[in-house]
Amino acid sequence: MTKSRIAAVDVGNDSIKAIFGEFDKELNIPNIVARDTEDRPVIGIEELDTKDPLDGIHIRVHSPALKENNAIYRVGSLATKSDNATELDPGSSKSEEDQTLIMLFATLALDAVNEDNAKLFPKSKNVIDANYTLGTGLPLREVKEGKDAGYRSKLVGSVHQVEFLVTPKYQGLKVNIKFDEVKVYPEGFAAYINLVMDNSLKIINKDLIDRRILIQDIGGLSTDIAVIKNRNVDDDKAQGFNLGVSEALEQIREEIRSKHGVELDSRTDVVEIITRKNDRNHIMVKGSRTSVHDITDRILLELAKKQYRLLRNVWAKNSQTEICYFVGGGATVLKEYIKTLNNNLDGYNIEFFEDEKESIWMMANAYYKLIMDFVKKSEKSKTASEPVKS
Repeated sequence: MTKSRIAAVDVGNDSIKAIFGEFDKELNIPNIVARDTEDRPVIGIEELDTKDPLDGIHIRVHSPALKENNAIYRVGSLATKSDNATELDPGSSKSEEDQTLIMLFATLALDAVNEDNAKLFPKSKNVIDANYTLGTGLPLREVKEGKDAGYRSKLVGSVHQVEFLVTPKYQGLKVNIKFDEVKVYPEGFAAYINLVMDNSLKIINKDLIDRRILIQDIGGLSTDIAVIKNRNVDDDKAQGFNLGVSEALEQIREEIRSKHGVELDSRTDVVEIITRKNDRNHIMVKGSRTSVHDITDRILLELAKKQYRLLRNVWAKNSQTEICYFVGGGATVLKEYIKTLNNNLDGYNIEFFEDEKESIWMMANAYYKLIMDFVKKSEKSKTASEPVKS
């Protein structure tokens, strides 16, 4: 019998963040796909297996959950080199996009083919059978619309196959993915869990658990504001908005292209320019270090103002709120702009995570804690219900 492996996967608009097993493996893959042909040209094919598989993910995906079944894709870094690369569009629903599923299946398949899992998953010839217990999430807006049930039903009860084509080390391998259980959590609630619990699900933030707090999670396509009181998310007051950083990043990318003639591969490149420690907001133009501060400041300040208006409106309806935590990749991008606005305007009690990795990985960490809690409770319940042997 195939053993089920824990997977916590945050399908973020910018990238996929995944944690596996007993926190023994992490994967981070840019959320970009491009349709492709079976035989992609590779220079130095004999050296293919010396390269990093994450730099050359080339797969065929078969799943009844997909609108376009059996299609071939470049995924992640490899897709950024394609003219037809696609990233999730503003206004789209994560739960209804093929791209969300393609990225999810690709990430799980990359874990399954890892040689460290050879004893865990049976392999017959070139086919690996992999079972997962999955914790993942959707924006609050989609959960409130009931889309989490439909998303879960697409995953459970079917076999989803990923075939590695011209991928370093893994070409020719197929992975059959089955889900023993899928838990879909609202992103705002997940952020709260991550704030107050450690990986062993022990309370680490006792001063937070009984406070009234807001959590503003700024993603690529959406923003969720969770309202926490009495240790629970207030479903009626929590709100989801179709406002993320993707559109602003795309605008910056386009203005850099038109003003400086520099083509950036993806939004991920824009984020790197904005957030890196050295030479922040600078690019190379014909070999010369060039500032793009004028472009990034104007566009990001405008977005920060919109995010600040959301905070102001939700806080006005929840006047006894004590603090708002800003989380997510979008919060990392907008941190300095929102802080400046807040200092000059209302002076709310707001908090950001200075550790950028902690903010970006917050959802994946939360899903991991929640799915581990579910598994432990299920095992406890199962043990308690087993008949006592005489």
